[in-house]
Amino acid sequence: MYSGNLLGFGLAVSSSAFIGSSFIIKKKGLQRAGASGTSARSGGYGYLLEPLWWIGMFTMVVGEFANFIAYIYAPAVLVTPLGALSIIVSAVLAHFLLNEKLKRMGILGCVLCIVGSTVIVLHAPAEHSISSVEEIWDLATQPAFLLYTASALAVVLFLVLYCEPRYGQTNMMVYIGVCSINGSLTVMSVKAIGIAIKLTLEGSSQVARYQTWVFVMVAITCIITQLNYLNKALDTFNTAVVSPIYYAMFTSFTILASAIMFKDWSGQSVSTIISVLCGFMTVLSGTMILHSTREPDPQPVSDLYSALSPQISWIVRANGEIWKHKDDESCPEVVAIIQPDHFK
Repeated sequence: MYSGNLLGFGLAVSSSAFIGSSFIIKKKGLQRAGASGTSARSGGYGYLLEPLWWIGMFTMVVGEFANFIAYIYAPAVLVTPLGALSIIVSAVLAHFLLNEKLKRMGILGCVLCIVGSTVIVLHAPAEHSISSVEEIWDLATQPAFLLYTASALAVVLFLVLYCEPRYGQTNMMVYIGVCSINGSLTVMSVKAIGIAIKLTLEGSSQVARYQTWVFVMVAITCIITQLNYLNKALDTFNTAVVSPIYYAMFTSFTILASAIMFKDWSGQSVSTIISVLCGFMTVLSGTMILHSTREPDPQPVSDLYSALSPQISWIVRANGEIWKHKDDESCPEVVAIIQPDHFK
């Protein structure tokens, strides 16, 4: 393994441990905030006053910082898939702390994530040498990557403006889609910033270059958007479902964006590329197994039965119909009688 890849591997593993823990800590903070005020799923920001949520944020920042350094020394195709380890950490902690049970097939999913990550690490390409931020800018403004960026922004705007008001509370792919697509642009800009910092520390200052600050503004914008929609996803849906799907989509878009911008596959043999792709598919299989073995959050009772009037009894008939019951009416083919106080 290349020395840069080895350092990036160690940092990425540490990052996964911190980030996986942060999901659970933040979830606990969101639950506490929702219990005492407007929840994040309803547009509330009470979690900003919850210390536990801030602890989760600090843990995530530490993990992201380690991830940031990892991107300086290793290609995205190596660092990003190692995020699967954060899913394992998240699933295990959710099992013990959030009572989101991890079943036997979930354990198999964890093993597949580890095996796939190992294959990727062993066959990851070396990082290309870059001498200035202008070189990164040229890569970012090439027609292929500009087309990807324009397509990504169009999809994000569609999800935010059209899909979120209609399907955000029932379909997690809306929130996760925004996070994942933004995430791919975040990684590209963060990698550019990291390389600029590295070059500056080596004596070739990149601070005065306007391209550096463009990448900084893009990174800040994308990170804020990601955090906002990730909070909504975590507060609305089961953590053990959100984490693997978010990882799978985020990793896929990031590898695609990196392949277009940094040309990670340039000069690599066919066998190396196939090995990395097989490792990635193994990781995705593991995340999907984790997803399929997790129980979704139960729907609140008040949402299920809010349409039933509390002033009368309701009759469930054998044909599946629900109708009002009056005291002087007979009730043929009755399966169940639902009293007004049944759902209190």
